[in-house]
Amino acid sequence: MSNTSFQFKKFTIEQAQCAMKVGTDGVLLGAWTPVDSTARILDVGTGTGLIALMLAQRNDAVCLVAVEVDAAAARQAQENVDASPWSDRITVECQDFREFVTEVPFDLIVSNPPYFTDDMKSPDRQRTLARHAGGLNYDLLFRRAAHLLTSDGKISLIVPADVEQEVQQAAWLHDFHPLYVTRVYTKPGKPCRRLLMLFGRQEEVCRTDELFIECGMQQYSEEYVALTRDFYLRF
Repeated sequence: MSNTSFQFKKFTIEQAQCAMKVGTDGVLLGAWTPVDSTARILDVGTGTGLIALMLAQRNDAVCLVAVEVDAAAARQAQENVDASPWSDRITVECQDFREFVTEVPFDLIVSNPPYFTDDMKSPDRQRTLARHAGGLNYDLLFRRAAHLLTSDGKISLIVPADVEQEVQQAAWLHDFHPLYVTRVYTKPGKPCRRLLMLFGRQEEVCRTDELFIECGMQQYSEEYVALTRDFYLRF
């Protein structure tokens, strides 16, 4: 992986001006998030624009708005969108999510939110802004989503496994319920490192499953390859 660009099968991510580079979390969320029968998607904290581009590739009818508060990252996301095959369906807005409004509600909000806590702040201001939970947190996501989504709209997130209860509590406070949770492991025998989580307003039995990125001996699992093969050149 280069610090300045990352080549996928159908698009390229330039990332020199972005604090947060292309990583496994973003790719997982972009490949996992259900997008069938979805017309409008809001990508919160888009960064390089990676997740928005992945979702546009997966659904050729969806229109997306990608919001990013950092001006340099927003410019780079716009450049990545402009260079992609889906520039007519993705709008990048440099704006604070706390102030974002829309006249037409969204069917889905997707976000790879920041996860640093107060004692883990990066000395780099741009990286801190991109990753620190003080700027964009789980309560804010669900609180704003309640006003930005359709009545049956969904929220799709990837979060560290150790904040599961915090995320569940924030969702519950704003009348959202878990619909689908995938526990992500690097390999068998290792603890769960991330959770892919889908929330909606309806109460129903939550579907759960597991995903192992590797199956041992630095070999990618069949499930991970199947999930990401439309994007990674190596697959």
